Amino acid sequence: MPQFLRLTTAAHRRLHIRTFINAKIKWVRDPYLDTAVEREKNLKPLLSLKTLIISQPSQTLPLAAVSPLKPQLNLPTTAEKFIKDYPFIFKQFLPPNITNSLPHLKLTPRALSLHNDEVFLLSMSHYRKDVVKRLAKLLMISRAGKLPLYLIEMFKYDLGLPHDYILTLLPEFPEYLQICDMGLQDSDGHVIFGLELVSWRDELAVSEIMEKRRRMGEVGRKIDFFINLPRGFELEKRVEEWMLKWQSLPYISPYENAFHLAPNSDQAEKWVVGVIHELLSLLVSKKTERENVFCFGEFLGIGQLRIKKALVHFPGIFYVSNKIKTQTVVLREAYRKNFLVEKHPLMVMRNRYISVMYLVLRRGKPIRTGFIGHRGRLASRSKVSNRIVDPNRLRRDVDDVD
Repeated sequence: MPQFLRLTTAAHRRLHIRTFINAKIKWVRDPYLDTAVEREKNLKPLLSLKTLIISQPSQTLPLAAVSPLKPQLNLPTTAEKFIKDYPFIFKQFLPPNITNSLPHLKLTPRALSLHNDEVFLLSMSHYRKDVVKRLAKLLMISRAGKLPLYLIEMFKYDLGLPHDYILTLLPEFPEYLQICDMGLQDSDGHVIFGLELVSWRDELAVSEIMEKRRRMGEVGRKIDFFINLPRGFELEKRVEEWMLKWQSLPYISPYENAFHLAPNSDQAEKWVVGVIHELLSLLVSKKTERENVFCFGEFLGIGQLRIKKALVHFPGIFYVSNKIKTQTVVLREAYRKNFLVEKHPLMVMRNRYISVMYLVLRRGKPIRTGFIGHRGRLASRSKVSNRIVDPNRLRRDVDDVD
């Protein structure tokens, strides 16, 4: 297992103090990142319903069978209305040669073609190896090298795991992962199962921020977090001075155990920021619901309050969007305006679904609406831009701000 960082006596004293000043850091809306969140509205339930339909032997499903599954599919409205909202994905029909037949549901040829392309992507060896490595890294962040299946289920969509990953993916990589008994029981007395590492892998215990520094040839330099503040956001001088000091603290990898640190110290908060940063970096869209982050932190023993403080104190690292009736934590540096800087192949695939979702018929011809047009409106907003805070600027000697 990785060793703790060796610190000088002076640095060690700073690990156990809290210096954050009593200042309110305001939340500023970021329309670009809100758009990045909102454009995926209903994509997850749509893909869940698509998978359910395609898993049937006939690749069709009675419409009446979908309504009772509304909670499991997380449909935002009635099944019938949801299906009608996406006519280029779902098609209702009456089975032929059946008296008094009830409406059934199937995928349109366009949607079926997308599904086949998605299946091909998920079957590619490099994709499967990538998702297994990211899942292994997620387990490595936990102290025990294991996570309960219910927690992995929360991140299954964000990780890009196949819906049947336990049956189809895990047997392919027995040297990485295995099912385990967590030694816990749920409220009904049932055994809680989880997923654990077969063995620790040093080659994977490298955070994304450290890997980026390596690719940039900056090995050995002090590691700062990239800070990107939206226009209209101004830090108070005393907050900026505190942040300079905070950036100068040693970077402790999320793959190292930092629970020897005083929970309320600046150094512990920097480690928590690193954990959230790495968690988001492992996800294909570099964002997830805030509740998922809370649950992950709770299992690690971090606690909601410390997670909330990290998200509030560092709005230049994380953005919390209030769109689509939830709160979504977004990794700022992963986006340029409302687009991912580096698109994972699965996100390219999901964007193709989104393009079809927002097709409607006008005068018998399919045209795009929704976020395709919204993208153009955003681009025309010259007054909205992001302000990049150069890490070099936050690299001044601490003596300058003491």
